[in-house]
Amino acid sequence: QVQMQESGPGLVKASQTLSLTCTVSGVSITTASYYWSWIRQPPEKGLEWIGAIAYTGTPYYNASLKSRTSISRDTSKNHFTLQLSSVTPEDTAAYYCARGVAWFDSWGQGTQVTVSS
Repeated sequence: QVQMQESGPGLVKASQTLSLTCTVSGVSITTASYYWSWIRQPPEKGLEWIGAIAYTGTPYYNASLKSRTSISRDTSKNHFTLQLSSVTPEDTAAYYCARGVAWFDSWGQGTQVTVSS
């Protein structure tokens, strides 16, 4: 059974870098064919896919966020990390990690991140 847990600061100042980690248990993030995504949901808006990292370590990004996004992993800790730079209050959202890239079969519980101006 896959379990995923997001962690990171809940408050970030504008212009700084948001950094979140998703720790995965129950399966290795290097298991073939799995992709590991970051998704967010701003208040009163829909879900937005931010990007993913493949089992190979190759990252993929939403074109609209690509210039500010970096997704990496630490296979020894079985976790992957999101960094979103130059944040603004518009980046305030609930952030989720999930397994998959087009559809998702496991989700973390999510973590609220607020960007203060």
